[in-house]
Amino acid sequence: MSIIPGYTPPDFTASHLINTPVVTIEPAPADGVVPKNYHGTSNHPEYLHLGAGRWVLAPESRMDAVMVLDGDNVDVVEARRVRKGDQVVVGRTENGEEGIYVHVDGFTQATEESTDKFTFRTRGTRETPFSRHYDTLYDVLRHDRDHGHIVWVLGPAVAFDKDSRDAMQGLIENGYCHGLLAGNALATHDLEAAFFQTGLGQDIYSQTLRPLGHYNHLDIINEVRSRGSIAKTIEELELNDGIIYACEKHKVPYVLAGSIRDDGPLPDVIADVYQAQDAMREHARKATTVVALATQLHSIAFGNMVPSYRVLNDGNVRPVFFYIVDMSEFSADKLANRGSAQAVAILTNAQDFMVNLWNNLKA
Repeated sequence: MSIIPGYTPPDFTASHLINTPVVTIEPAPADGVVPKNYHGTSNHPEYLHLGAGRWVLAPESRMDAVMVLDGDNVDVVEARRVRKGDQVVVGRTENGEEGIYVHVDGFTQATEESTDKFTFRTRGTRETPFSRHYDTLYDVLRHDRDHGHIVWVLGPAVAFDKDSRDAMQGLIENGYCHGLLAGNALATHDLEAAFFQTGLGQDIYSQTLRPLGHYNHLDIINEVRSRGSIAKTIEELELNDGIIYACEKHKVPYVLAGSIRDDGPLPDVIADVYQAQDAMREHARKATTVVALATQLHSIAFGNMVPSYRVLNDGNVRPVFFYIVDMSEFSADKLANRGSAQAVAILTNAQDFMVNLWNNLKA
């Protein structure tokens, strides 16, 4: 079986689709305002009927956006981006009744299913063995290192342990990361580890408390703010290890989105929430595999931006893999409940996950 599942498009000659009407559009009444019966998008492949049996697939999508039609071009945009007069798709049915078809099973593969009506353990929980998910993830990452766009969404827990931090650095240096999304905390504590070898004042190897260590993350923020940028700080303080160091060295783009609780923040943090969303969305548009690790809010936020599919340059359609790694089932369930049903949960702690992943991917 191929690592990347094939895609089966809808059969638009089927009886329930053969006589569907042409999709309806209405002009946006004002900037940032959409028609009342606008069609809200999902993260599934969505097709519009343009007439004479001609259906067009939106080249990208995301949840809770709208479709703007310009000739044969479909643009999926946040409602705040719509401009007065844009031709917005309207209609709230999904099976062709209004020229809109949402295709939810294009990547479904035949599997051996039990015919029993009652079974145990039909969903992933903390009791589930995740060996198969790990094996698939190894193969997907090896493939997408050269043929895709791998995005990591990281919480600060990854930087609190020397081994997991080293593992993430190794993954970046070996091409397994094409974009990194995080908040002020991940970058702050990673730089704290590079300078003080601590995370929130604890030694990143022994986890013992350092005297006055609770000042360390504030001190490194001050060092960076005094120099104006992370890159300049890394150079002037001669920092030579860590996640952010590896991103800077290998020119891997990272987006640091601010939040209400930030200390500092670091000068590279994007304080405006919509600017941060726009920066994250750039990676959502390119992502083929996402690994969201130990950060509930960033995982759910990015999950809402990422489609379940990607249209490749050759016109083929492939799935976007989304893995959420957390100690808690709540985080994974929350993401699925927000519409990212394709997300695969691996329930473990961040440090063990990172070390296991790196041990299986390093040359």
